[in-house]
Amino acid sequence: MAHLILTPIAGRIIGSLGSAAVREISSLWGVNDELDELEDTMSAIKDVLLDAEEKQLHSHQVRNWLQRLGVAVHIADDLMDEFKTEALRRQLMSGNELSKQVLPCHEY
Repeated sequence: MAHLILTPIAGRIIGSLGSAAVREISSLWGVNDELDELEDTMSAIKDVLLDAEEKQLHSHQVRNWLQRLGVAVHIADDLMDEFKTEALRRQLMSGNELSKQVLPCHEY
């Protein structure tokens, strides 16, 4: 039943890959090409998962493949979490800098 977990995760990853925050961080880290490749790969994986869900009930080989694929999907999901965390950290840091600049104006 790995597909029940993997298909939504794959969809969430695909959605995250297109977000402005992830694109900004990938540009800063210099991994735009890798991010594009990951997006293409995740789209292909999601399509295959939809087909594999029917076949895994009858094929031990497909079940094993889905288990191995699950590792890759979870790694990609963790990577997206890192991107989103870094984007949030940068937003908070830039917000702190802005508040430092604004606060002195209100002190007198």
